[in-house]
Amino acid sequence: MSSAEARLRDRIGGGRALALIDGNSFYCSCERVFDAKLARVPVIVPSNNDGCAIARTPEAKALGIKMGDPYFKIRGLCEAQGVRVFSSNYTLYGDMSARINAIYRDATPDVEVYSIDESFLDLTAFVRRDRVALALDIRATVQAWTGIPTCVGIGPTKTLAKLANHIAKTVPELDGVCDLTEPVAYEHWLCRIHVGELWGVGRASLPKLEALGIDTVADLRDIDPRPVRNALSVVGKRMIHELRGVSCLGLELVPARRKGCAVKRSFSGRVTERAELDQAVAAHATRLGEKLRREGLGTDHITVFDHTSEHDRGEPMRSVSTVVTLPEATNDTLALIPAALHGVARTWREQGSPPWRYSKACVVTVDLVPLEASQRVLIGRLD
Repeated sequence: MSSAEARLRDRIGGGRALALIDGNSFYCSCERVFDAKLARVPVIVPSNNDGCAIARTPEAKALGIKMGDPYFKIRGLCEAQGVRVFSSNYTLYGDMSARINAIYRDATPDVEVYSIDESFLDLTAFVRRDRVALALDIRATVQAWTGIPTCVGIGPTKTLAKLANHIAKTVPELDGVCDLTEPVAYEHWLCRIHVGELWGVGRASLPKLEALGIDTVADLRDIDPRPVRNALSVVGKRMIHELRGVSCLGLELVPARRKGCAVKRSFSGRVTERAELDQAVAAHATRLGEKLRREGLGTDHITVFDHTSEHDRGEPMRSVSTVVTLPEATNDTLALIPAALHGVARTWREQGSPPWRYSKACVVTVDLVPLEASQRVLIGRLD
């Protein structure tokens, strides 16, 4: 073994250990928790207002339903094959996510909530032989207490933990846990996993890597970083370091402050009346206020968008937006609703020859500020 190989082996097996745990088909699993009859039944969850499939059980995947399939294209298949379809319920999913992360924090205090169904845990304090046992125990506890199945990937860096999680999901013999801090497993799997499975390698960058002769994850790890940087910019160089056990992405134990917030929803039908649009946008403004109050943030301007649908063939397209400035930063629903309706009034006046058949409305804000940092204004008006 060369000195470089020995150093790599030491970094992989003797340093940091991060676990990535995620819920399997999380949204669908949440729905199954509350209906035992859904076990072994194909289930999908489309995005808002039955848009595109964003979660699928293995049974649904076996029917050929792909991530992102528009529901109107697979409706016939779902009806013919008895696929249960549930509109997304983010209140439920957020509650289940909070319960699961509480279990993770009982195991280790250092937890980064990466997304609603994924979290990174720092397991460095545990010796290697205890990490898999701990991961299996966490899986069993989450399953018993919440009903959600999970998989665990362990690695010395975030990129390797993410890769290990993919392996844990796709290799049934591993019982839902893959540990890439074990040097033999590390070499075994990196030589067998296609580079396209790596976190950060997308459809645009994959052909560039293949043009460099990179087929497996091990090929990318072992290549000179300089040509890869031209293909993937600085991300590629960072990815190579992470694959070699050099951590470039730390745990974010305190969530970064939100910079913007959007509330959007497709209508169940087409909206042609001003009163209907007002009602929808007022509901969006209410939801926006709830989100901002939860995080102690405020905004002094909002943008209101109205859209027609690109799927309405033969009908003219329209997408219009306007920015409404508030007198001061706020998260008060009583201030946000009038501002949003002021935006609707403005876009409605500008719409030209009605009736337009609107399919979606959005209320968006950026440059959020902590409310304690904002200045109070005694008298102001909307702009």
